[in-house]
Amino acid sequence: MAFVIDEAHLPAMLTMGPMTGEAFAQLCSEHPDLNLEMSARGELIIMPLTYTWTGARTGEIGAQLRNWARQDKNGVAFDSSTGWLLPNSARRSPDAAWIFKQRIKDLDPAAFSRYWPVCPDFVIELRSQTDRIRVLRDKMDEWLANGARLAWLIDSETRTVEVYRPGVEAESLVGVSLVRGEGPVEGFVLDLAPVWDPLAD
Repeated sequence: MAFVIDEAHLPAMLTMGPMTGEAFAQLCSEHPDLNLEMSARGELIIMPLTYTWTGARTGEIGAQLRNWARQDKNGVAFDSSTGWLLPNSARRSPDAAWIFKQRIKDLDPAAFSRYWPVCPDFVIELRSQTDRIRVLRDKMDEWLANGARLAWLIDSETRTVEVYRPGVEAESLVGVSLVRGEGPVEGFVLDLAPVWDPLAD
């Protein structure tokens, strides 16, 4: 499926209708210069490539989560290019995610070569310059509604972390230097200094 959208108009949303996982994967492969997600309503969400500075911050977040997961050994961490097929049929990709190993073992092995039909236990989203905060907050609510047990929305411009938990209002942490995991990721501590400033020593 070919389409051309000027980057000035991104992020954008196109109404596509239902799409199989294979068709969505094919669409993504045809447009490697774009980050694509699909809403539960069948809307194709088109985002530009991550800005370079945002990529450094996302890489730092993912590295810290991966290193902790290796030590903890209870779950597996995933990077920002990973797609998830949520129970509401949306195909989403957080900036970092973590899921218990046992939940992976419970999946149908036939799903391993496709988007896994499961929601991560923990997700992190990093706001970039092109992200609208309202849209990101709606996405955080979607993660929780589909089974995430903890979610963090990190805004490096305001140095704020919004902590999302099921059944309660989001908690806003302003000007913090670290944020501590709880629930599924008890023991994980994200050092925010290199996220706020990737050039920091």
